Formats: sequence, structure tokens, C-alpha cells
Amino acid sequence: MIEQSGNRGFFTAQQGTQDVTVAKSFMTQVFGWMTLAMFVTAVTAYWFSSSESLISSLRNVETGGMTMLGWIVMLAPLGFVLLMSLGFQRLSPAILTLLFISFSVLMGMSLSFILLVYTLASVYKTFAITAAMFGIMAFTGYTTKTDLTKFGSLMMMGLVGLVVAMVVNFFLNSGTMDYIISIIGVLIFTGLTAYDVQRLKRIGAGTGEQGEADVKKLSILGALTLYLDFINLFLFLLRFLGDRK
Repeated sequence: MIEQSGNRGFFTAQQGTQDVTVAKSFMTQVFGWMTLAMFVTAVTAYWFSSSESLISSLRNVETGGMTMLGWIVMLAPLGFVLLMSLGFQRLSPAILTLLFISFSVLMGMSLSFILLVYTLASVYKTFAITAAMFGIMAFTGYTTKTDLTKFGSLMMMGLVGLVVAMVVNFFLNSGTMDYIISIIGVLIFTGLTAYDVQRLKRIGAGTGEQGEADVKKLSILGALTLYLDFINLFLFLLRFLGDRK
């Protein structure tokens, strides 16, 4: 019996080591895809904001309103997120990759307006602060032994409330409420970053026996999740840290 217990402990330790290695490899892929998406978005945003002809295709220079293409660019990313999430099982890795890169380009086009509204210095400063906060919370989520499931559920409930508050304030147009929403948004997406990283780490630990294609698709969806956490955290921070031109 003692020998059997010893063997069981040995194999459990071996399995645990394998899970950690698999999870680390998976998370490396996730952050690799996320970094690529962030780079594509940043280059696209700068390209459009620095070209009068490109930005005029999104915004009517005379009226200041959005063109038809501008509205498509603003709304299309949501459709891409739904398509990638709901069509995960049916989409091939190649198609999912193409959708993810296309989504990154569309996000860059829509975020190009930021560089027209805020000074470059404040955008760079806010981006650096966002990166630092995201990095700290991602590290916390990856290393903590505490189960963040209940915490994540609270954050998701808070996110629903945040969306409702933003819709209400769209009609009220209250500056004070907008400031409060920005602060709450920062807190929610800061918390979601830690929760999502821990959740993806657990998903990664279970991908050891899955095919390469499925692992790639899971890593892309994981990157999409963290990308959205980062972008939303950045946008909410920019609302009260950014200096308008």
C-alpha cells in the first residue's frame, strides 16, 4: 500500500508538471496573438489618423459627422466578436485567424479618432499606464492560488450594469455620471483582466490532449478576450487622463 501511494504521488506530480508546461505554452500563444493584434491596431490607427484622405472616408470633414463607412467601422467589430465566439466550432483556424486580424484592423480604424481628439503625449501616457496595470493584473491572475470565479462573476454583473449606465447617460449627457462611469469601468476591466488570465490558464492546462487546430483556435479566442480587456481599460482611463487638443 505504501508503494502504491508513493507511485500515485509520483504520477500526480508528473501530471501537475505537464499541466503547468502545457498551460504556459498555451498562454504564450495567447499573449503572442494579443500582441500581434495590438500592433496591427496601433499601426492602423496611426496610419488613418495621419492621412486626411483616409480619415475623411470615415468622417465628413464639413459636418463632423460619421460617413456610412465610418458607422460600419464603428459597429463591425461587435459583429466580428460575435461571429468568432459563436462560430468557434465551425470556423477553421485559418478563417478564425483572418477574422481576428481583420477585427484588429477595424479596431485600429475606429480608434484613429482618438488621435484626432487627444494629444499624442496623453495617449502615450495613458497607454503606458494601461500596460502597467494590465501587466500587474495579468501576473496576479496567473500566479494567484485564490479562485477568482466568484470575483469574475461579480465583475461580469458589474459590466452589465456599466453598459446600462452608459446607455442611460447617452441620453442624460451628464459629465459627473460620465466621470463615475469611467472610474467604475477602470475597476471592472482591471478585475476582469486577472479573472480572464486565470480562466485562460486553466483552459490551457486542459489542452494537452487536444489537436493543434483546436489549441490554436482557443488561443485566438483567449487573445481576443484579453485584447478587449486591454482596449476597454485604455479607453476608460483615457476618458479622464487624456488631454484634448
